Amino acid sequence: MAFTENSHLAEVISPTFLSRTYLKWKKSNNTQITTFTDEEAEGNLFNLGRTLASKSHDEPRLRCTEFDENGNVTLVNGEFRKSELIAKYGLLNRDLRKIDSSVLPHILVRPNTILISLLHLRVLIKADRVLVFDAYGSTNSYTQSVFMYDLEGKLRQRHAPGSGALPYEFRALESVLISVTSGLESEFEGVRDPVVRVLRALEEDIDRDKLRHLLVYSKKLGSFEQKARLVRDAIDDLLEADDDLAAMYLTDRAQGTTRAENDHQEIEMLLESYHKICDEIVQASGNLVTAIRNTEEVVKAILDANRNSLMLLDLKFSIGTLGLAAGTLLSALYGMNLKNFIEESDLGFGAVSISCFVFSIIVSLYGLAKLRKVQRVRMWGEGMDSAGIGPLQHRSLALNQRGNWRSDAIEPLLAGLPGEGRSERLRRFKEATKSNLGKGNSPAEAARRAAIMQAQQLATRQQSKGNKGTEGDSEVVAAKT
Repeated sequence: MAFTENSHLAEVISPTFLSRTYLKWKKSNNTQITTFTDEEAEGNLFNLGRTLASKSHDEPRLRCTEFDENGNVTLVNGEFRKSELIAKYGLLNRDLRKIDSSVLPHILVRPNTILISLLHLRVLIKADRVLVFDAYGSTNSYTQSVFMYDLEGKLRQRHAPGSGALPYEFRALESVLISVTSGLESEFEGVRDPVVRVLRALEEDIDRDKLRHLLVYSKKLGSFEQKARLVRDAIDDLLEADDDLAAMYLTDRAQGTTRAENDHQEIEMLLESYHKICDEIVQASGNLVTAIRNTEEVVKAILDANRNSLMLLDLKFSIGTLGLAAGTLLSALYGMNLKNFIEESDLGFGAVSISCFVFSIIVSLYGLAKLRKVQRVRMWGEGMDSAGIGPLQHRSLALNQRGNWRSDAIEPLLAGLPGEGRSERLRRFKEATKSNLGKGNSPAEAARRAAIMQAQQLATRQQSKGNKGTEGDSEVVAAKT
């Protein structure tokens, strides 16, 4: 191999070859060329030779291991130029370019070749040959060694032609899929255990170190989920292409057998089984990511509640300070060197002291009452009386306040009465509608009459129980509705 390369370089750098190349370039150029001296011409020829030699020498090389049709290793860590692989296996330059990139997993089907790039594996499969490319800088040497051993064992399995066994290319493809899914499962086990451990620890106590560990593990889990999703999508894309599935029968094509586009049950079942495994891994990792997000939301809510408690405590201290400041105002007034006509009184000191304490307590209690009112958050709206939802107000008065978000505040006629359930309200509306539509009344008028009747019945019931003052409330309800 080295001898061939050296002879090729010597032929490229030879003066005869350089002169002939330069003359061809000069004849093909139609523009006017400035006359060079002999030294300039020799310099140009030398630069041209260096350029051609560097291009030939710097051509990318791929290192690979080759298996024959019997599963024997015929070449270990052999180096090939991309141009040689393209000419030997009928590939395109863009196909080999995807081997160097490890961004997106893919499975390419060509007329006589299957090119696979999944995670740590770069494999070229033919009807009687398999090439496993060695990705430079790969850290999965152990996984790749296990794959080599499994691939060699599967390729050596020889079966009779009519026994229903998988052909050569499918056995190689199955070895690739087994290695990929096994790698995903082992990596997921390594990521899942610490995440579950941290989530259980956060249920007991929220600590800064645990949150930092959760952040690191969530990043790892997110990258793993994306990786598993890409592998699943690559298999899914292949399952959706019937022509590619039919073209993957390389042994039949080499024997001259032509298959229809829908005749691919074997390869479809093989890919679907491993697609299901990848989908399970994606779903499990997605559930774990959802658990992390839910935990983060709960932690945020707990931290917000703690922050609100600290703010509430600070407000209470501020209110207490305000009360003390209000009490000291009176003592400051008596601290002036002016006559206030109670210096000689025996009860003056006690009266002023008691007045200061009482005033401080009143201011503090008033501030705490306002704080409790602001602190109370209701779903039915703010600024409502704590005694409960009273009789419905007039629409113009209700608009002046911050009302609730139910339909009761939008249309009072649809509101329920105090103590009335939903089923009773619906039954009341149905009875009122049936009884009043025949008289020519509108549904709104029927609802109004039913509300008045129900209010009167409720007032009578409450009076019978001894509750005072409800009669006026029922009359207000009837009048407003």
